[in-house]
Amino acid sequence: MNKAQLVEAVAEQLGGRKAAAEAVDAVLDTMVRAVVAGDRVSVTGFGTFEKVERSARFARNPQTGERVKVKKTAVPRFRPGQGFKDLVSGSKKLPKEGPSVKKAPKGSLTPGKSGVAATPAAKRAATKRAAAAAAPAATKKTAAKKATTTAAAKKTTATATKKATATKKTTAAAAKKTTTAAATKKTAAAKKATTTAAAKKTTATAAKKATATAKKTAPAKKTATRKTTARKTSAK
Repeated sequence: MNKAQLVEAVAEQLGGRKAAAEAVDAVLDTMVRAVVAGDRVSVTGFGTFEKVERSARFARNPQTGERVKVKKTAVPRFRPGQGFKDLVSGSKKLPKEGPSVKKAPKGSLTPGKSGVAATPAAKRAATKRAAAAAAPAATKKTAAKKATTTAAAKKTTATATKKATATKKTTAAAAKKTTTAAATKKTAAAKKATTTAAAKKTTATAAKKATATAKKTAPAKKTATRKTTARKTSAK
């Protein structure tokens, strides 16, 4: 039986494959983490999982027969419980329904250690299981908080961008208005200067014409005066 078949078998009892898969994953993950941390995982009637330290030693290569030095290491070990052994050996019959490994009565001993010594380990295992069960909820809450914070940050950024764009547009409009006003003032001043220059030019031209006319008229008057004087003298 592989893991998928195990999940299917559990799903038949729980009534849902998703719930069965999550249950199997949670149990295996909790057991592995406990053993890696150095704790013993004891299931009464089933067995005990524990971490065993192996010191450095010399071993022999089975293919070449060469002597090889093996470093210090740690390996997991499973010791089946008495109930499991009895079922496998056939001294006890496997029940047709219900759990094959029943709970031990209160005060019973854990295989390999006394009940007093097993109590702290059981407490640690229970604490780890509770922590493992609470981890997904905490992760979801953290993800929700992160999503909310990200959404708020995006909203703030969008608002700031809109304000900056509006400010730029207002500044550009004000600059355009100022430039237009300055250009209008310059145009008016240029027109005024041009009009003044034209008026001055016209006045100067008129003055010149008047002067020329006066010059031409003056000799004619002088000649007429002389002729009148001459006539008066002849009459006398």
